[in-house]
Amino acid sequence: MPEVAHISLTGPLEALAPITLEEMDAVRLMNRIDTKYLTDEATVAEVLRDAAAAGYRALVADGARISPYDSVYFDTEGLRMFSDHHNRRLRRQKVRTRAYVNSGDAFLEVKRKNNRGRTKKKRTGIPLQELPDFRADEAACRYLADHSDFRAEELQPTLETVFQRITLVNPGMTERITIDTCLSFKNFRTGLETSLRDAVIIELKQDGHSASQMKRILLNHRVKPARISKYCIAVTLTDPSAKSNRFKVKVRQIEKTINHKITVI
Repeated sequence: MPEVAHISLTGPLEALAPITLEEMDAVRLMNRIDTKYLTDEATVAEVLRDAAAAGYRALVADGARISPYDSVYFDTEGLRMFSDHHNRRLRRQKVRTRAYVNSGDAFLEVKRKNNRGRTKKKRTGIPLQELPDFRADEAACRYLADHSDFRAEELQPTLETVFQRITLVNPGMTERITIDTCLSFKNFRTGLETSLRDAVIIELKQDGHSASQMKRILLNHRVKPARISKYCIAVTLTDPSAKSNRFKVKVRQIEKTINHKITVI
């Protein structure tokens, strides 16, 4: 991919008090309501400064406040999971493997969304070497069958996402905020790759629609909620054969936010 100059967020992050993974267990929020936002790196730097002033804390994992993630999404040959989202099906699922690069931990994850907008995530540990493909692991395949509507033999590795994540927790320990930067994608079906340049996807994760200081901070910086899926945006950008008319509007929204055309190679 072409080189992109990214803004360093180290300075603003250092102003936030730290929180450990053990302390953060109280706000894992595996059954939650998610609100996503779209912005750019320059705005995130200002958001982090306001978050520090409001008492938010930043996760420090393996000695780092910014953690690299590597995820592989699985789908059917006909992209059923992508299509369910595109066709506005309220009850839908995603299946992925995810690696926390610094620690070397890896998981098979199943995300379910119900018709009330609530997301439930289930996951099980897998060996790191199974990140690209878990389907030879009998235990992982049984887990998938028990927790999703899909079987391993129906699925294939479809798309890889790589990004950097910042995680914040509010003073009341009732919400988590993830801030994903440096997003890049590789489509295994088409071989195409792309990145979202300096676009940033923020996700506010709560048990319910409770009051949130972060919502006020984001609004102050004119960052508004945006329904956006990394997987669906990536497929839209890297698979010309996928029916994706509805998501092309989201791509244009991203390009407007970063004031740059997204390129695919």
